[in-house]
Amino acid sequence: MDAQIQTSPVQSAAAIDNYDVNRWNEMTPEEQQKVIELSKKIDISDSQSVIQYGTLAQSEVSKFSDAILGQIRAKDSGEVGTVLTDLLTKVQEVDIDSLDPNKQGFFDRLFGNIKRETGKFMARYEKLSVQIEKIIDQLDRAKLQLIRDITTLDTMYAKNLEYLKELDIYIMAGSLKLKELNDKVLPELREKAERTGDPVDAQKVKDMSELISRFEKKIHDLKLTRMIAIQTAPQIRLIQNNDQTLVEKIQSSIMNTIPLWKNQVAIAITMLRQQSALQLQKDVTKTTNDLLARNSEMLKTSSIEIAKENERGIVEIETLKKVNEDLMTTLEETIRIQQEGRAKRQQAEIELRQMEEDLKRKLIDLRDRA
Repeated sequence: MDAQIQTSPVQSAAAIDNYDVNRWNEMTPEEQQKVIELSKKIDISDSQSVIQYGTLAQSEVSKFSDAILGQIRAKDSGEVGTVLTDLLTKVQEVDIDSLDPNKQGFFDRLFGNIKRETGKFMARYEKLSVQIEKIIDQLDRAKLQLIRDITTLDTMYAKNLEYLKELDIYIMAGSLKLKELNDKVLPELREKAERTGDPVDAQKVKDMSELISRFEKKIHDLKLTRMIAIQTAPQIRLIQNNDQTLVEKIQSSIMNTIPLWKNQVAIAITMLRQQSALQLQKDVTKTTNDLLARNSEMLKTSSIEIAKENERGIVEIETLKKVNEDLMTTLEETIRIQQEGRAKRQQAEIELRQMEEDLKRKLIDLRDRA
């Protein structure tokens, strides 16, 4: 097991047949030499040495993974998103619709309700403006923290590459050692055991096979750790991109959205005041026109009636005609009644004289009989 092979970096490239040859070719001559020297120091018969082989690099990658996970969890907490949502809520609380003159009655507009609503709006706006400024301060602090995080992640990315290279050296050295053990040491032990037939030599073959198998598993674990390091690189870049996106969003909110919103509020107030004044003027004009029209109609009706009455006589001719006709009818009827009464009286006098004569004759007749 103590047998070692003397190889150069160029010769070692051919020996790395169970690992990525391209990675070997990408190494610098200094790194390749480091692989060879490390391979020579490996003693798989030392169980502690095998257990500790590459653990420093593995632990660094593990710590790194925990740090990356912490960064991801911090981003998932949504602190910046919560602040931006709070900002949106505050902006929406400014009810510009309360200034809409179309939603108020004529007398409300006429007697200054729009002025009161505008005053309430401005008071609410001033209060929210203070809160929004506090939110902007929070966003500024969050932006600075994100920028620091981006710089930290650049350092972490560079460190991750260092750990990856270190793992490559351990894996390359282990692969080179395994190549030596499988191609030289183990065949020599097996050939000796077959030649001597000694059970001790046979046990050495078995022990070497188990040690090689255990060391192969260790190298496999290092390869798994290397894959974690490889996956960590895009994770770091992804977090950086997310941080950069948040920084840009915060910057846009502070530099564009908030000033634009303030300008639009000012424009809305001005335009709504103009609309209110215009609508009020329209209502006043309409009311004035309606009043003039009604008064004109009343004046026309009254003037016509007065003129008609003024042109009428004290007694209308039709009335005089009727009175005259009624008078003539009355006179004629009176004369007729008088004539009838006179005729009746004359007839009555005749009848009275007749009755008187009849009575006289009756009395004379009675006297003669007596």
